[in-house]
Amino acid sequence: MRSRIMWFLVGTILTGLLLAGIYQIPSVKFNLEWRIDAALGIVRGWIFPHDVLPTPSGAMAITDPPTSVPSPTSDVLQSVTSPTPGPTPIPLPESVMLPSPEWEKQDWNNCGPATLAIALRFFGWAGDQFEISDLVKPDRGDKNVNIEEMIYFVRNRAGWLEADFRVGGTIETLKRFLAMGYPVVVEKGYVIVSDGPDDGWAGHYMLLTGYDDSRQVFVGQDSFIGPDREITYTDLDVAWKAFNHVFMYVYPVADPAPLESILGPDFDVDVNRERALERAQREIELDPEDEFSWFNLGSNLLYFERYIEAADAYDTALILGLPWRFTRYQFGPYIAYFHSGRTEDVIALTEATLQRTAKAEEARLWQGWAYYRLGDVGAAIEDFRTALLINPNYLDAHYALEYLGVGP
Repeated sequence: MRSRIMWFLVGTILTGLLLAGIYQIPSVKFNLEWRIDAALGIVRGWIFPHDVLPTPSGAMAITDPPTSVPSPTSDVLQSVTSPTPGPTPIPLPESVMLPSPEWEKQDWNNCGPATLAIALRFFGWAGDQFEISDLVKPDRGDKNVNIEEMIYFVRNRAGWLEADFRVGGTIETLKRFLAMGYPVVVEKGYVIVSDGPDDGWAGHYMLLTGYDDSRQVFVGQDSFIGPDREITYTDLDVAWKAFNHVFMYVYPVADPAPLESILGPDFDVDVNRERALERAQREIELDPEDEFSWFNLGSNLLYFERYIEAADAYDTALILGLPWRFTRYQFGPYIAYFHSGRTEDVIALTEATLQRTAKAEEARLWQGWAYYRLGDVGAAIEDFRTALLINPNYLDAHYALEYLGVGP
């Protein structure tokens, strides 16, 4: 009997080693990795079946948004109160259709790199999404690439091109870029329809390459659905709100885009944020129950380092109910709570994020800083190192470890 048990154990171990070896074959790993990740995501959804993020213990809803507009510098204040007259905007054509770049189907969790690859091809770039993801998200299980990371890739790996972003975008701004010959990347929300626990709201990038006023539609390249997909102005504007109406544009360094003409007052980054803050305030006045407007208010206050007010706005958004994936994509509450001294709330929110999105290096980073503030340096180091296991190129985690005087 004992020999049978021994042979069974030996056989089990050998089978496990064989399967582990087979899994390391690149083609096998590529095809199985995402399926395993998807299955684990479903299991995590069963174990932690929350549809919305938890409300931090220190959260208190506020009924009215702050009314004062931040004035970080006298120069910015001057630009707002006494704007320099600019050229009269040129009337936009009724329809614009830019040439559609070669489309590429996104890999698992790879809409950011895939969308950026399509955008760069418009300017003659010859790479693919994997060249981008190798730098900004080497782990396929990392479910988010933010706009700053995509800009980092452009500036460091496609140096003959430049990229930047603004928030508080409008339909007219997008049309102006397209009319001047520049496609635009937007980040928006959409709803995953599924019978499992992975359904619900999620974030997604789309490259806009055209518009048609007669039908009130944009034409865009969607790395998940397909090329030349239409979305109405109204549907885009609604889905776009969840990401503070952010947009990214690319242009050749040798032939810079006429950004001052296209962006108008939003050319100045501080003024752009002031205008986005004022827009969030107006939207809250129209609908005080809009969680996305409250979140945008928090993000724009955070830009001006008004941490306590930002934390209050984030509190209200969380009380109203934010989808469970939200802090997979946007990390403002971690920062606002940390700088407001609400360390326990940072940990509560990062833990909720990591329960459903295990490979979220930003949540690991801020959880680490929270533990550091509480005096648990060992836990902080573990979180910073875990963040680097997810993304070895994550500069903020490298800095954190250097700050503590330890290596990765």
